[in-house]
Amino acid sequence: MALKSTIFKATLQIADIDHGYYADHVLTLARHPSETDERMMVRLAALALSAHQLQDMCNGDGVLGFGAGLSDPDDPDASLTDFTGHRRLWIEVGQPDDKPLAKACSKADLVVVYAFHHAAEIWWRGIGSKLSRLDNLQVWRLPAITTQQLAVVASRNMKLDATVMEGALTLSNPERNVRIEPVRWK
Repeated sequence: MALKSTIFKATLQIADIDHGYYADHVLTLARHPSETDERMMVRLAALALSAHQLQDMCNGDGVLGFGAGLSDPDDPDASLTDFTGHRRLWIEVGQPDDKPLAKACSKADLVVVYAFHHAAEIWWRGIGSKLSRLDNLQVWRLPAITTQQLAVVASRNMKLDATVMEGALTLSNPERNVRIEPVRWK
């Protein structure tokens, strides 16, 4: 018998001071049985860091949400789709292979990877040169020490504040704050 995904609900209040984007998002996250709380929360953090693209790319007229992720390798972890159905933003977390990223770059205007985990540097050294030709690809490193702290914030019903200021994301609930400072690799 196959295990089912665990459903998490999140109310995310985003204050992206860097981009002038302020909005509330009510989100549903399906955590795949093989997915950790850390990875699921990195998906949420990636969405918060990229949410301003809803206004920047689609003038507010689009759908920002989570994809099938681990359940479907041809679907992004999160994405932004405009009102015509065109995928404007494709978000991946972790250390994806170069061929699926090249394919994603052909399907979306912008592809953003948020690499995390202690092995991210090794992944980047092995794949960085293969990705240099992909002009619409950005690669960001999220420090493992802070992404591990995100797992503690995870709960089945989350109310979180996300503040983006000076390039850093602070994700907080009434009990704890986690500050993530992404580093751009590409």
